[in-house]
Amino acid sequence: MTKVLVVDDEKSIREMLEIYLQREGYDVSCACDGLDALARCEQEPFDVVIADIKMPRMDGITLLQRVRDFSPHTIFIMITAFASYETARESMHEDAYDYITKPFYVEDIKRKIDAALEKRSQALDPRLAGRDASGNPQDHSCGMIGQSPSMKKVLDLIGRAASVKSNVLITGESGTGKELVARAIYSRSNRSELPFIVINCGGIPETLLESELFGYKKGAFTGAIKDKMGFLEASHGGTLFLDEVGELPLSLQVKLLRMVQEKTFTPVGGTDEIKVDVRIISATNKNLAQKVADGSFREDLYYRLNVINIALPPLRERREDIPLLARYFLERSALETGKNVSEISDFALDCLMRHEFPGNIRELENIIERGVALSTTSIMLPEGLGVASSGGAGESRPAAASADGSFNIPQEGVLLDELVESYEKGYVEEALKQSKGSIKGAAKLLGITLRSMRYRIQKLALDESNLEKD
Repeated sequence: MTKVLVVDDEKSIREMLEIYLQREGYDVSCACDGLDALARCEQEPFDVVIADIKMPRMDGITLLQRVRDFSPHTIFIMITAFASYETARESMHEDAYDYITKPFYVEDIKRKIDAALEKRSQALDPRLAGRDASGNPQDHSCGMIGQSPSMKKVLDLIGRAASVKSNVLITGESGTGKELVARAIYSRSNRSELPFIVINCGGIPETLLESELFGYKKGAFTGAIKDKMGFLEASHGGTLFLDEVGELPLSLQVKLLRMVQEKTFTPVGGTDEIKVDVRIISATNKNLAQKVADGSFREDLYYRLNVINIALPPLRERREDIPLLARYFLERSALETGKNVSEISDFALDCLMRHEFPGNIRELENIIERGVALSTTSIMLPEGLGVASSGGAGESRPAAASADGSFNIPQEGVLLDELVESYEKGYVEEALKQSKGSIKGAAKLLGITLRSMRYRIQKLALDESNLEKD
């Protein structure tokens, strides 16, 4: 069994990783700082050490250096709260396998562990290439989930894009998972052991974006007291992900075009050209073709970046994937929060299936996370989702029906009284909301008497302070 040591001064991080990795079949130990970890490594060998870079008493990089002296084959994966390529590159120069920045998904850690173990296995026995530490086929899909025809097409394109070095443009609405696709391509490419650096072109002020991308020389401007490496140079040999590339100002588009064409650039305030080997993956929720037409995006850069195009469908166009995604997010949220929520009721799934999801997968993830946090039972019920009254695709039908109009009961059974009461509560609350707190108006919407409406409000223990006692 693979032995993993988690080293972090934050107890919550240690516990979260310990629970998740043990569940995934690893033998996990924990240490609260570098000195504690060093003592453990001297007592017993570990296959993988996951260590925070910034810790009291002994930092992660010093720990790496000390352990390397007596255990050169131990794999180090570094964690940093600072999304800085300088900190990350320092750990890479010290022969860390990879790094990850906080906040992170626990699945990202597992993928890095599996990739590192595969690399070590290949060095010992090339016949193990393409398999994890247990000898099972390795899954590099980076968490991409879907069985709809449109997602099968996307997954096929990811595989083909990963096998070549061409630039990729990922398009789609906000929340459709564009960065996830970029990481999937990267993890399956022959650059997966080299840097993957993300820059949000819309999240950095235009005045800083040039120096962040290309770096600068000492004295280039006020405050430039030393040379600084840019994202392009930091990602040499690896992949640079330009998120929201449609927000790039025209002045920087010219300079980026030259780098894409010539593989060289000049830092701000510099005179010498720097040569780089970088694969560019871009993403945008804008219509770049329209931006080219109106002159706000260079046509030549557009074609250089859009060699391979992957268009992500909105979630409303791949509804058959909603149950798969919902259950995936449920399992992850339950694990991370420690809540005993193991199933989504058919009623709740029906609400999700009829919701339009303007925020796409990100919105679904947030809905499920909220539902898990608010759930008081082991089954997620509709009222915890906040989407019970949503309209959407398909016919209008009783909310108690599942996605295909049937009533499905899981093998472990259901708590009928709880399900009925939760659904009743959802409709009563929605009726009161639509009637602006009028009990009489709500009763009319629900087709019941005023006395029956008052009885339900009391039975369901609803807040009566803002209701009109008509």
